[in-house]
Amino acid sequence: MFPDLPQPALRLGFDPDALRSNWQALDRLSGQARAGAAVKADGYGLGAREVVPILHAAGCHDFFVAHWSEAHALLDVAAPGSVSVLHGPLTDADVAFAVASGTAPVINSLEQARRWRAGGGGRCHLMVDTGMNRLGVAMADLGDESVAALDVDVLLSHLVSAEEDTGFNAIQRDRWQQARAAVRHQRGSLANSAGIALGSDYHGDLTRPGIALYGGVPRAEMAGEIRQVVRPQAAILQVRNVAAGETIGYNATFTAAGPMRVGTIALGYADGYLRCWSGKGRFRANGQVLPVLGRVSMDLTVIDLSHAPALREGDWVTADYALPEASATTGLSQYELLTVLGHRFAR
Repeated sequence: MFPDLPQPALRLGFDPDALRSNWQALDRLSGQARAGAAVKADGYGLGAREVVPILHAAGCHDFFVAHWSEAHALLDVAAPGSVSVLHGPLTDADVAFAVASGTAPVINSLEQARRWRAGGGGRCHLMVDTGMNRLGVAMADLGDESVAALDVDVLLSHLVSAEEDTGFNAIQRDRWQQARAAVRHQRGSLANSAGIALGSDYHGDLTRPGIALYGGVPRAEMAGEIRQVVRPQAAILQVRNVAAGETIGYNATFTAAGPMRVGTIALGYADGYLRCWSGKGRFRANGQVLPVLGRVSMDLTVIDLSHAPALREGDWVTADYALPEASATTGLSQYELLTVLGHRFAR
C-alpha cells in the first residue's frame, strides 16, 4: 500500500462567500433577467466541481461550458438540464451524449442544427453571430428550415467589445433583437459580465457572466460590486542571507544593494505565476509586503524577507493577485491570470 500523499506546498486561497456575493450582485444588476454562469475552463481555473454547487445554492440555474468533457465532469454536481455546451454537437457521439445526459447543446451552424435533429435531439440553444465572426449561425441563415425546425430554449449572441464604450455594442444589440424576432425561442441572452453593465437593453432573459464571478472587473462601474475570490499561496522552502553584490535568480537580473534576507517559495511559471511577474510581483504575510526578486523560474520564486524576520521555512505567503491590479502590473488579461493557474495548487 502506498503512503498518503503529503499536502502540496501550493494552495489556492478560495473565498466561496465572495463567489456567492459576486453572483448575487450580477444577478441583481441583470434587472429583470436572471444571471447564469460561465464555468468553462474548469470554472476559470478555480475548479468547476467546487464552483457549480456554490453558485447553484446561491440561485444560479444555468451553467455554460465549452467542451462536452467539461459537461460530463459536472453531471453528478449540477442539477439535471442545467449545463449547456457552447461548442455544440460536432459529431453524432456528441448528440448521443447530450440526449442521454440531458445536456443542452448550443447550435452554432446549419450543419449542427441538422445533426442535432437527425440524432433525435430536442431542446437546444442557438448562437447567432452578430459580429464576432467566431461561432454562431449567420444572420442571413436564420430563415433556413433547419433553424426553424429547432426547439430553441435560449437564443444567444456574444458581444465583441462590451468592456469598451463603442458603437458596435448597439449594432450587435440591434442585430440580436432582429434575430429574436426571426426565430422562435423561449429566452434571449446577449450580455456577458461587461455586457450586464451596458443596461437592460442588453440583458434579455438570461445574462451569462464569467470573469466577474471570479473577481474580475471588466468595467470600472462594476468595481464596487465585485469581490476578490482567489489568492494564490505558497510555502517558503528555504530562507537564506544574501550579501551585498550577490545576484539572485536566472541571468542575474537582480543584485543586492546591501545584505538581505530572502526566501525561496514553491511557485513558478509552471504553476501560472509567469515570468512577467519578475521584479514586479509582491507577496504578503503578517502585514508585511514581500517583493519578488529577480526572475521567476519554472518551480521557484525568490522574495524579499528583509522586513519579515519572523518568517521561516514552511510558513505561507500570499500573492497580491487582485485581478484588475494584477492585469495592469503584468499586461496579462484578467481571464489569463485565472485560467493559467496550474494543477499543482491544492484547491
